[in-house]
Amino acid sequence: MSGSRQAKAVTAGLLGGLVVGVVVWSALIRRSRRELFSKSPIKRLAALGYLSGQPGLDNARILIDYVAWERHPALRRRGERVLRRMQTTLLA
Repeated sequence: MSGSRQAKAVTAGLLGGLVVGVVVWSALIRRSRRELFSKSPIKRLAALGYLSGQPGLDNARILIDYVAWERHPALRRRGERVLRRMQTTLLA
């Protein structure tokens, strides 16, 4: 295989990996948001944990909705803490 072919193969592989990574990342974000409103408190807690490491305007907005929706006091407090930290990060 010539150097040019190898370079094209490596470039195609990198681009393909990037596309797959973006698709997987998008699916994870959608799933984590969906689990935030799950019937299962464990799934909601896991979603809060995941979102706490993903500061962003969209995630802050979804957390505002979540905090207003959540009826379990401990989960609501956790959501409020995550939201406050996220707002502080976004305003910095």
